[in-house]
Amino acid sequence: MKVLVTGAAGFIGSTLSARLLERGDEVLGYDNVNDYYDPRLKEARLARLVDRPGFSFVRASLEDRPALEQAFARFGPQRVVNLAAQAGVRYSLENPHAYIDSNIVGFTNILEACRHGGVEHLVYASSSSVYGANRKLPFSVRDPVDHPVSLYAATKKANELMAHTYSHLFGLPTTGLRFFTVYGPWGRPDMALFLFTRKILAGEPIEVFNHGRHTRDFTYVDDIVEGVIRTLDRVPGPDPSFDPLAPTPASSGAPYRVYNIGNHDPVELSRYIEVIEASVGRRAEKILLPLQPGDVPDTCADVEELSRDTGYAPSTPIEVGVERFVAWYRDYYGV
Repeated sequence: MKVLVTGAAGFIGSTLSARLLERGDEVLGYDNVNDYYDPRLKEARLARLVDRPGFSFVRASLEDRPALEQAFARFGPQRVVNLAAQAGVRYSLENPHAYIDSNIVGFTNILEACRHGGVEHLVYASSSSVYGANRKLPFSVRDPVDHPVSLYAATKKANELMAHTYSHLFGLPTTGLRFFTVYGPWGRPDMALFLFTRKILAGEPIEVFNHGRHTRDFTYVDDIVEGVIRTLDRVPGPDPSFDPLAPTPASSGAPYRVYNIGNHDPVELSRYIEVIEASVGRRAEKILLPLQPGDVPDTCADVEELSRDTGYAPSTPIEVGVERFVAWYRDYYGV
């Protein structure tokens, strides 16, 4: 297939692009390679893709509507995976406009380009953060998500609503994926695994929020990408069991689905740090701090629907995934 992947210089986007190329798809990567974190890492991810047969790349933002429309017109994608977004919960407290520009304006441009380009299926990144103030675990796509606790989460919930509108009005098949704490080689420097590994190796103290007591459904990147591809290959239709008198947020009478994509095995942060210490071979000096504004205490993904519909079955324990990351980090940075 011809697949357009936005955020192709990103952590998940670059890994997904490589997998699609391996199976013979033609991929157009689209990314503005911004400086939210070190652009050199993004360029290094791209360098693994640019010489592969079937890969081409456009350097532009989602907000740049003419550039996006031109990319769609030239490439003619059959399917689109939208992973480009302004990420990060804490940064949304500091720079809210970046989230509106990329996640709202940019996503509108994606929807319009898919609608007018006759795209067969749009898969887009949502986030586990949409569960916000919810406390019932595991988080289920059947649960209401009306109480976000960060602007980042609010924009991801808005993406789901916008996608449903286009599925309903224009018959555009859309699937939203609520990612749960993705980690692994080539990961993001603003995420805990990257930060902790760097500081422990450098002999610097690490900041441990909520005194290490909160839990996260850490999900290895290869498991995530496998789920994305399985979803991409399954174009949704109207849900015949959808009941407008008792609606669920997970599906619709339109060609629309939302899935959790996680490991369904939450791990306490303190245990995660122990696994990092074992992989690095050094103990961490910890600065214990309270829970940060915008963070949630616990996450756990109910992946029943995704497993039922696609056969998704995450299989990488954190001991294996963290060790692979640390090995990559040592090699990449020469530590």
